[in-house]
Amino acid sequence: MATPTEVLLWTDSPAAYLDAIKVAGLEDRVHISTLPRKDRPGMDQLTRTEVLMAAVVPPGLLSTMPKLRWAQAMTAGVEGWLGLPDLPDGLALTCARGTHRESMPENILGALLYVAKPYAKAVENQKRGQWIHTVAQPLTGKTLGILGLGEIGQEVARLASSFGIRVIGTKRRPTAMPHVDEVLSPESTPEVLARSDFLLLLLPATPETDNFINAERLGLMKPTAWLLNFGRGHLIKDEDLIAAVKGRTIAGAVLDVFRQEPLPADHAFWKTDGIIVLPHIGGPHPQRDQIVARLFVDNLGRFLRNEPLRQVVDRSAGY
Repeated sequence: MATPTEVLLWTDSPAAYLDAIKVAGLEDRVHISTLPRKDRPGMDQLTRTEVLMAAVVPPGLLSTMPKLRWAQAMTAGVEGWLGLPDLPDGLALTCARGTHRESMPENILGALLYVAKPYAKAVENQKRGQWIHTVAQPLTGKTLGILGLGEIGQEVARLASSFGIRVIGTKRRPTAMPHVDEVLSPESTPEVLARSDFLLLLLPATPETDNFINAERLGLMKPTAWLLNFGRGHLIKDEDLIAAVKGRTIAGAVLDVFRQEPLPADHAFWKTDGIIVLPHIGGPHPQRDQIVARLFVDNLGRFLRNEPLRQVVDRSAGY
């Protein structure tokens, strides 16, 4: 019988992953170690581990794991991994891309409804006992621009289309996709900015996307447009967005991700009228671990069978 593959689950919630491994019938082919996030692997674990699943690891750790052949990131974003100075060239790195598909699109649609419909104003008026008639803005006929038409963007497009929203967007390799009226190349970003009533950011974190939304690009948007960022905090140049909202260059912004989280209490986003701060609620899901576990166990079976892994990180692209 072959020697079991050594797997380290570095997470505070290993139960879903252990259950998934058992259901998949892989128990006899692996030896599982678990470790809370606050702890550091012991020397024995570092020496033996061949497969690692973790959110991210500290610098200097991977170079002490001589048998490590595959690492599964628990998140879709992998900038923390790619920024490691000791990330081995030959290490297979996979991410959890697509595992937010069951929660984030709904939360994005919630943001669209929030800014278009007067429910928040009605709640505030109720607290003051005031009957003030307000008119809801229709979503039908509006244009949603999506920068980064990956799996999340495609699902948002499907949901948005049921409201009669026209969807356009950019993709690194443009190909036609259901529910998206126009798929454009990144070079057409200015066109998307100019045509969108709502602009959704779903771009990955790469050096090229740092401060992507700056004063120049904000100036291309409609003064009635809203910006929604559910991608990465560093996509936006904070001071430029604040100036654009205060100066009515755009109508406002809904932000779910930030350069520093939690967002510092003294950050100007908190008190800028027209900027709505969400505490990174886009991706979390009550069954998030079960969703990621399905991907991990699928990949674990592929790894054991020496088959291609899913959601392999393209290091040159940064995601």
